[in-house]
Amino acid sequence: MTFVKITEQTSGYRHLEKMTIQELLFNINKEDRSVPLAVEESIPQIEKLVAAIADKMLAGGRLFYMGAGTSGRLGIVDASECPPTFGVPYGLVIGIIAGGDDAIRKAVEFAEDDREQGWKDLQEFNISDKDVVVGIAASGTTPYVIGALDMCRSKGIITGSISCNPDSPVSAAADFPVEVVVGPEFVTGSTRMKSGTAQKLVLNMISTAVMIQLGRVEDNKMVNMQLSNEKLVDRGVKMLMEKLSLTDYEQAQALLLKAGSVKKAVDDFVKV
Repeated sequence: MTFVKITEQTSGYRHLEKMTIQELLFNINKEDRSVPLAVEESIPQIEKLVAAIADKMLAGGRLFYMGAGTSGRLGIVDASECPPTFGVPYGLVIGIIAGGDDAIRKAVEFAEDDREQGWKDLQEFNISDKDVVVGIAASGTTPYVIGALDMCRSKGIITGSISCNPDSPVSAAADFPVEVVVGPEFVTGSTRMKSGTAQKLVLNMISTAVMIQLGRVEDNKMVNMQLSNEKLVDRGVKMLMEKLSLTDYEQAQALLLKAGSVKKAVDDFVKV
């Protein structure tokens, strides 16, 4: 089947520089509304990937995201939010970007073109077949990502991918490919737009669903969240008061701060 790079096709809009600000915003929003529908079409693929990740993590494995540019940054954002949101240790979900940490803030020229470097970066973390590696590439053609996934599969490491072109090379390199075809971008080829939004939505779904499978959420509450600021402490106190039918805010706050999390505070209270 011929690979067509839809993400590089010409925008459906012409002469953007002649549009008013209102027209620009309306048309960008019109395009963005198509993204959730494209994600919905991919749910069966996402489900298979989430199940594979949860199985490995329940057995003690880790989740790695790999990408270049916007895709790499999105993976790092999702990985970095897992510890404060779900109370898991740093290093359980890891984001890796082509070009290293410098590439988080600024582009590193040609970093994504190095097919060998992705596997080298994974080796820094002692990657093994206990882990899962998800490559993120809007175009589906990033050598840095594809090279890493190919090496992972040769070592028996489960792989997934998130791309926005059908039947792409990165999908061929993944055991569990996810393809969210959002169509041409408003600005031709600017995949930080709809493609980036689609990738972020999928990453939200993956990490949240996996963490729920790992028991890091109870009912609909983040009972394991880190108490890293006053807003989260207040949220935790109110959760604790609701769970334990407490009416004294200060008592609940003292219990929470001593335990370090809502879940531990509930367990400690029950033991007493």
